Amino acid sequence: MGFIDVREAIRSALKEEMLRDPTVFIIGEEVAEYDGAYKVTKGLLKEFGAKRVIDTPISEAGFSGLAIGAAMAGLRPVVEFMSFNFSFVAFDQIVSNAAKIQYMTGGLFHVPIVFRGPNGAGPRVSCQHSHCVAALYSHFPGLKVVAPYTGADHKGLLKSAIRCNSPVLFLEHELEYNTKWEVPDHDFLVPIGKGQILKEGKDLTIVSFGRPLKFCIEAAEHYLKKGISIEIVDLRTVRPLDIGIVLQSLKKTHRLLIVEEGHKTNGVGAEITAQVARMGIHLLDAPVGRIAQRETPLPYAANLEALCLPSTERIVDEIKTLLRL
Repeated sequence: MGFIDVREAIRSALKEEMLRDPTVFIIGEEVAEYDGAYKVTKGLLKEFGAKRVIDTPISEAGFSGLAIGAAMAGLRPVVEFMSFNFSFVAFDQIVSNAAKIQYMTGGLFHVPIVFRGPNGAGPRVSCQHSHCVAALYSHFPGLKVVAPYTGADHKGLLKSAIRCNSPVLFLEHELEYNTKWEVPDHDFLVPIGKGQILKEGKDLTIVSFGRPLKFCIEAAEHYLKKGISIEIVDLRTVRPLDIGIVLQSLKKTHRLLIVEEGHKTNGVGAEITAQVARMGIHLLDAPVGRIAQRETPLPYAANLEALCLPSTERIVDEIKTLLRL
């Protein structure tokens, strides 16, 4: 067990899988000579060589299509997007090809590929570089969408994603790369599609994924001082969605708040709310609360950016409303 930051946890997963399986390779912009835009792939070029850590031109459509073809031919590519906002340039490759080839060929071809990189809002990079793509990509059958929070989950889920025979979008967060966690140094896997309880409680359930969990935990600690116990569910995977763990938690708390960094309209929270309404409406003692990015392109100005994104303060206020305090 080591105390390492998130980028090291990701690098550890990449290295272990590349050592285990010679068909795994990394491809993307600046992943090799520059050690990665966020230094996630630092040292991997020196260890594995230019045939397995491949720098590309600035052409997401081109190198994503190349990697999908390589996956169809039996390799296991890990595609790094410098930002998941840039994945939109490769949208046709991801949605029309990677997600559908197994279905279109009747299972003749599989596409064991991972698309990974920072997702969501960076510090003052404005609206063209600040999308949370979790809801967008989780709309399409054939894709798995993973969004870890803890360091151990970054490692264990990435290893599972690389071994998966279906395309996986692995959503990291730029602002969490420096966060340190205790991470096992042995080979271990975290199953895709299974959420976890980060904090147990009895008065209200908060469901979230990725970086916003940090603010959920802070809000829960605020209310714990007031004698209010809040349970926090980390989805870990957006597609497939572990609605079972949400329903199980609601059997104890009977109140639900969903927090996400994406927009509220047609967001992940909308899907969770719909499934809870269908399978667990009898468990609710209050309307479902939702916090998301404001319905506007994200501003550049730091003060306006802070007002638009989920925060501890916004969560604290919404809990107060849900509990009628």
